[in-house]
Amino acid sequence: MEKNSLYEALEKVRKVNPLVHNITNVVVTNFTANGLLALGASPVMAYAAEEVADMAKIASSLVLNIGTLNPQTVESMIIAGKAANETTVPVIFDPVGAGATSYRTETAQRIMSEVKVSVIRGNAAEIANVIGEKWEIKGVDAGTTANGDTVTLAIKAAQTWNCVVVITGKEDVVSDGETTYLVCNGHPIMTKVTGMGCLLTSVIGAFAGVEKDLIQATLSALTFYEIAAENAAAQTAEMGPGSFQIEFLNQLALVSSDDITSHASFTKVNR
Repeated sequence: MEKNSLYEALEKVRKVNPLVHNITNVVVTNFTANGLLALGASPVMAYAAEEVADMAKIASSLVLNIGTLNPQTVESMIIAGKAANETTVPVIFDPVGAGATSYRTETAQRIMSEVKVSVIRGNAAEIANVIGEKWEIKGVDAGTTANGDTVTLAIKAAQTWNCVVVITGKEDVVSDGETTYLVCNGHPIMTKVTGMGCLLTSVIGAFAGVEKDLIQATLSALTFYEIAAENAAAQTAEMGPGSFQIEFLNQLALVSSDDITSHASFTKVNR
């Protein structure tokens, strides 16, 4: 994939201003909304079962995030997901903490079975546990023993669910089961700010809302997002995660075509 095609997807987001319907967790709602606005998308957070179907049908994409799940929200996610499927609105799923408790794992698996998910994004432990494989998880973070073959895991999960799978970590993997990429952008300080992964899932939703090629949309979102993080880390070196978080929102609005063509680091995996 050419680097200029990655920026073309970003330009589409900024031009179209896609409506991203988020059913997400209470920890990251504000950060997610501000991040989408900075990018150029239009966020909406609608949770009530009485309205989620209507909102999902008019959205450019639907993002489901089980970070602070409860039975009422889960039912809203299922209703919204089915409505999105009826109108071919892409559904992006973040199985936060799958594997940490049986309820989380079962909920994630239920969503995957009842809703046609376009893209699922998580760490290796979350993706593995949703697919039924045991992989250590600590709270919502991949455990210290989560050092297996993430490329093989991503391909297997993508083929099982017939969707694009994103596994984020030291190196990120994007696969639709046939085409697979490794992405090497990003910065370690990203792990010091709550909600970076959750916001990434919603940013993928913004890109998927304007680009039908889901591999291109996902790869574009991931490289853009992590280049913004690199830029923010450079601007706030030695200042700590609080300054990084604020500057990161700035960089979501400032990343340019030159940034992407100069700094995007990804390779196609041949398997």
